[in-house]
Amino acid sequence: MTDLSTRTYDSLHMGRSSIDLYSNDVGAPFEQITSFAAYVGGSPTNISVGARRLGLKSAIVTGLGVDPVGDFIHAFLVKEGVETKFSVRKPGHRTSAVVLGIEPPNKFPLVYYRDNCADIELNIDDVLAAPIADSKVFQFAGTNLSKEPSRSATMFGAEIAQQVGTDVVFDIDFRPDQWHDPRAFGVVCRSAMHLVDIVIGTKDEINAAMLVDTAQMSLTHSQVSDTKVEGDVNTAIKTILSLGPKAVIEKVGALGARVHWQDGRVEEAPGFPVEIYNILGAGDAFGAGFIYGYVHGWDLRRAARLGNACGAIVVTKHGCANFMPTYDEVMSFANERGGLD
Repeated sequence: MTDLSTRTYDSLHMGRSSIDLYSNDVGAPFEQITSFAAYVGGSPTNISVGARRLGLKSAIVTGLGVDPVGDFIHAFLVKEGVETKFSVRKPGHRTSAVVLGIEPPNKFPLVYYRDNCADIELNIDDVLAAPIADSKVFQFAGTNLSKEPSRSATMFGAEIAQQVGTDVVFDIDFRPDQWHDPRAFGVVCRSAMHLVDIVIGTKDEINAAMLVDTAQMSLTHSQVSDTKVEGDVNTAIKTILSLGPKAVIEKVGALGARVHWQDGRVEEAPGFPVEIYNILGAGDAFGAGFIYGYVHGWDLRRAARLGNACGAIVVTKHGCANFMPTYDEVMSFANERGGLD
């Protein structure tokens, strides 16, 4: 059995990073926004910050442009204490950006600016330089797989992790507009599942990853992009588990999460109801909380409960990475509402 106790990093996160411009005009339609606040974003980046704030020693492998936006992200991560020395600058490519509207309770439009973006240029050499064998968990997101060279580099990273006993956590992170055809998302996701220990996703993301039957595959690009991906999520989860992961963590919004095991067991991890201000970033906060519990050997239900508490805090905030809770903050929040057990 691999001894993880001597490893330097609790968690290593690979994938996208961006400057996130959040509307300051909460409730206003997108076309009426007058100003934005600048934060740091990108799913693996958000999770790395959330993990660090909880107390884990986290590191990030991302690509940044040789530009002021890259400087902005790097400075924030250094200030947070996330290890950035394995992230790389990509000359000729721009650091990505996202512009986001906030119209609670259920409308949160966002626009990605990822043409020629730096983080999708992560390659196998970047992975070879990363401390996968010196980390307890290697986490990546589905958007990593949308284009080369990031796709093969991420798969290679998961292969290394499997060889050296580093657990792999895959956040499905379905962003249909980042794929030439969202149906290809499922093809690539399924090809990665044999390298993964834990899968995290919503019902729509899980179904998108398992677009396998003829009726679903006949959906057009726009139908998959613009509507929810319908299907029996339990069947999709069984398919995922048959491909290798030991558990699927299904995020179910205000209800919390469900832990699905290979043997068919399902454990409910109830959520912490709060008034929603902004749902963007809540899933990444969940990922950070879950990984904290996972690294510390908690049972998966309790780890998911901590993830739920982190997510509940972030949905009451304005942004993502900048508002991740500390361990003391989230435990105080949870204990005021009956605790994690």
